[in-house]
Amino acid sequence: MKLWRLAVPLVGLTLSVSVADNTVKMKNGIVNVPSNHSVDETVERVKSILQSKGITLFAVVDHSGEAEKVGLKMPPTRLLIFGSPKAGTPLMLAAPSIAIDLPLKILVWQDGQGKVWLSYNSPEYLRERHGLPADLLPNIAVVETLAANAAK
Repeated sequence: MKLWRLAVPLVGLTLSVSVADNTVKMKNGIVNVPSNHSVDETVERVKSILQSKGITLFAVVDHSGEAEKVGLKMPPTRLLIFGSPKAGTPLMLAAPSIAIDLPLKILVWQDGQGKVWLSYNSPEYLRERHGLPADLLPNIAVVETLAANAAK
């Protein structure tokens, strides 16, 4: 599978790229990757990959579960918050404002047609937003591979 990196400003940009017979869509710095699994299965795949790589999973926020507790309904929606101080600390030292976007996040959600998606902030968008040096981009680019592998 090939993932393409873009070195262009992403604010207001809509991009579609075909990746392994799926379509990756990006708008306003948010990348949406279609999953071949249910929300629950996709969440478990992300958790398993994180554990195998030794990356800390700080929290899973079950937005739809919390909505249900107050009598509201929404499609399955879960936010995974994860990261590594070894990767994140150099980013925050270089550009303290990135702390508002760290730890990294992947949103796993189901749309109105029943399709499941993984969404995350584009690493290039975060680099531009916070003025990160290009040599630190790999510290956050892991989210791309994580999402692609979980979606397979």
